[in-house]
Amino acid sequence: MRSGDDASFREFARDKALPLRRTAYLLCGDWHLAEDLVQTALIKLYRVWPKVRRKGPVDNYTRQILMRCWLDERRRPWRSRENRDGVVPEEPAIPADTGVSDSLLHALAEVPPKQRAAVVLRYCADLPVAEVAVALRCSEGTVRSQAARGLDALRAALQRQHDEAVSGRSA
Repeated sequence: MRSGDDASFREFARDKALPLRRTAYLLCGDWHLAEDLVQTALIKLYRVWPKVRRKGPVDNYTRQILMRCWLDERRRPWRSRENRDGVVPEEPAIPADTGVSDSLLHALAEVPPKQRAAVVLRYCADLPVAEVAVALRCSEGTVRSQAARGLDALRAALQRQHDEAVSGRSA
C-alpha cells in the first residue's frame, strides 16, 4: 500500500474506531468482543482500502463489514458450546462512557440479531433507512419491517424487565 493510502487509512481508523466500537457493543453487549469485532473489521477494510477509498465514502462499507463480522462471530461453533450458567468468574471493568442504560443493553440482548442490527443502526447510530439497507444488504422495506419488529421486541423486553422489577419490590 502506498504511504498516502496508509496515512489516510490510519486517519479514518482513528476517527471511526470509537463510533464503530459503540455500535459493536450495542450489537453484542460485550466490550471485549466489540473491540475484537472492530479490529477484525478494520483489518478487512485495510486489505481493500485503496480500491474502496477511490470509490467514495467508506462509512457504509465499514458498517457492513462490522455487521458481517458480528454475524460471523455469532455462527462460530464455540459460541453455541459456551457455558452460560450465569456465573461470571470475575467482573469485567465496563467503561462509564456507554451512554446506554443496563436495562436497555439487557433488553437489546433479547432482540433477534437481524432486528437488533436494524434497530442499532437505525436508532442508535441514527442512520437513514437507505444506509442501513446498504449495510445489512437488504431492501429498505426489509429494514423498516426488521426495525419495527425489533422495536416491538425491545419494548416487550423492557416491559418484562419493568414488570419483574415491580413484582420483585412488592414481594
